[in-house]
Amino acid sequence: MQLVEPVPRRVLRDLLRARPGLTPTVVSDAGADGGAGDLALVTAARAGDRQALDQLLRRHYDRVYAVCRRILHHDADAADATQDALIAAVRGLASFDGNAQFGTWLYRVATNTCLDHLRRRKRRPTTPLDETFSVSELIATRPFDSTVVDQMAVQAALGRLPEDFRIAVVLRDVADLDYDAIAETLNVPIGTVRSRIARGRALLAKELGNQTGPHNHPTNQP
Repeated sequence: MQLVEPVPRRVLRDLLRARPGLTPTVVSDAGADGGAGDLALVTAARAGDRQALDQLLRRHYDRVYAVCRRILHHDADAADATQDALIAAVRGLASFDGNAQFGTWLYRVATNTCLDHLRRRKRRPTTPLDETFSVSELIATRPFDSTVVDQMAVQAALGRLPEDFRIAVVLRDVADLDYDAIAETLNVPIGTVRSRIARGRALLAKELGNQTGPHNHPTNQP
């Protein structure tokens, strides 16, 4: 029996952040000026500068979509949630106090939006398109770049995690929220957050280790 080696956390994080179906891109909110650049744009946007507002939202769009996509595990719902989150952020921009980075604040807005979508979804059960096929079937029938296959495998594995674990992992490894922010967002103790993240990562690594296909190669990289 082949032993399944753990998937390095860095690899999981990079794949989680990549938008499904696309090669990973550098997220612009991590640029040279980081949060300082966001703060200048927020100040200008509050003063009525629509170009600054547009730049601010474009800067964070991909990451917000990634957060929504990973939490909701459904393309259409993720697109709707992303739009709703950005609208909520614009309407609530005056409430941003600058104590946290704008990105952190925005991803919390996106998370709350996704939680609202999940509550509504429970009242109208649907089957996400992603669950109508398996990754191994796609690999066998269509030629994919290995990076795209890896992203699809992560998305499929993430969708099989319990909802609480999936959300915690996404908030930590996609949105880069710290444990305190995640605990506040989810209204649970920080110990619960740590437990969900640890167990979620372990289950995700196990799911990925069990994927089979020509592009899945366990690795010992740190």
